[in-house]
Amino acid sequence: MELYQLLELVEDERSFLAFVEALYEDRRLDAEAERSSPSSPYGPTGRGWENVTVESFLQAAHAWAIDSKFGATQGLGTASPWRKFAVFLYCGKIYE
Repeated sequence: MELYQLLELVEDERSFLAFVEALYEDRRLDAEAERSSPSSPYGPTGRGWENVTVESFLQAAHAWAIDSKFGATQGLGTASPWRKFAVFLYCGKIYE
């Protein structure tokens, strides 16, 4: 199952942890691929990672939370806290 599909399924602790495990695996595979064949430094990696350091990952997740009012402007106002935090982590990957 694709990472975004797992994100869509997050509703409780169990599904959140499954998503986090998949996010970790996605980053691990991305780092492995980047070591053997680096992507352009001017765009995302082959697996779509915009932010590959802890600092940039956390900054992007934080920026998304501020810009979207923690997802309220993206339809997450009534979503479970598990889902909101999963989106927060996912946005650490993709948000610029």
